[in-house]
Formats: sequence, C-alpha cells, structure tokens
Amino acid sequence: MSEDDNTVNIKTENRRYHHGDLRAALIEAGLEELQTKAPEEVSLREIARKAGVSATAVYRHFPDKAALLGALCLIGGEQMSAAFREAMSGASNPKEAFEAMGCAYVRFALANPSLFRMLMTHKLEEGTPWNARLGALNKALSGILPENASEDQRWVRQLQAWALVHGLAMLMLDGQVPADEALIDRAVRAYFV
Repeated sequence: MSEDDNTVNIKTENRRYHHGDLRAALIEAGLEELQTKAPEEVSLREIARKAGVSATAVYRHFPDKAALLGALCLIGGEQMSAAFREAMSGASNPKEAFEAMGCAYVRFALANPSLFRMLMTHKLEEGTPWNARLGALNKALSGILPENASEDQRWVRQLQAWALVHGLAMLMLDGQVPADEALIDRAVRAYFV
C-alpha cells in the first residue's frame, strides 16, 4: 500500500475486508456517536466497530482521539455554515438574512447538541485568530451596520449578536427555557427592534 492509500484490510470469517474510504467512514461513525453521546464519552473503539474495522485501524488516519474530534469539528463547522447559508438564502434584505442566520445558529445547536458543544469548546489551532469563528457573522453584519462604523463598533456588535444567539442556545440546551421555535424567532428578531 502506498502512503496515500486510503484503505484498510482486515480479515473477517477467513475473507479479506477492503474498506474504500476509511477516513470518511470513521468521521461518519463519529458524527453518529455524537448524536447520542457527549464528546468525552465518544470511544474510538466504538467508532471503529461502527465503521467495520479493527480498533487499531483508526490510527492510520487519526493518531489519537483529539485528532478525530478535531476532524469532527471541521465537518461540524461546515455543517453549521451550510445551515447559515441555507437560512439566509431566502432573505429579502440584509437584516432579514442576519436574523435568519441567528435563528439557524440556535436551531443547529438544538439539532446537534453534542456536536455544537464540542464546536464551541474546541481549541482553535495555534495562530488562528479568536474572531475566526465570527467570519460568517461579520459578513452578515456588514450589510446592516453603517458604512462608517468603526472596527471597535463592528467588534462590539459581533460580540453582542453572538452572545445573544449563543446564550439562547445554551439556555435551551440546558433546559432553562423551553426549546420553542416561536421563542427562537421572537428572541432573535427582537435584537434589532
């Protein structure tokens, strides 16, 4: 096998098993595990079992659990971004798009609680600016803030908007307020009243 080969062979019932895309299968199994377990409860052995390979096969693609969780965060971030894009696509103006993005943030958290918590607590790679997570928010806000808004004003508005939707998501996830669709819309849309 070459170094770039993305296959793993294991024997089952005296036959050789060939896995076509083990990395993708492990990520899929990891995302499935996060549907029912907290990140710290996710087991590499269980992920390997779900992917149909031996526990040691995981290490061909991920040196440890942290590396696999990091890959899951990348996929989760892409899924969240896709949810933002989809929610914003039907908006008729920048304010509506911004509000749709905020609602999508809370709904994504409620639909993917473990993945969401992991995304929000995963340490960014060294050298990544703190506000890298706010890229989509910054873009959405740029359409509604005055053109002459200072960098500090933009930063404060980003922080306020993120705090609002993140706080609402966490309150709902923790059962402090009901996870109610109408409440999500009312709370987020009241931000600019």
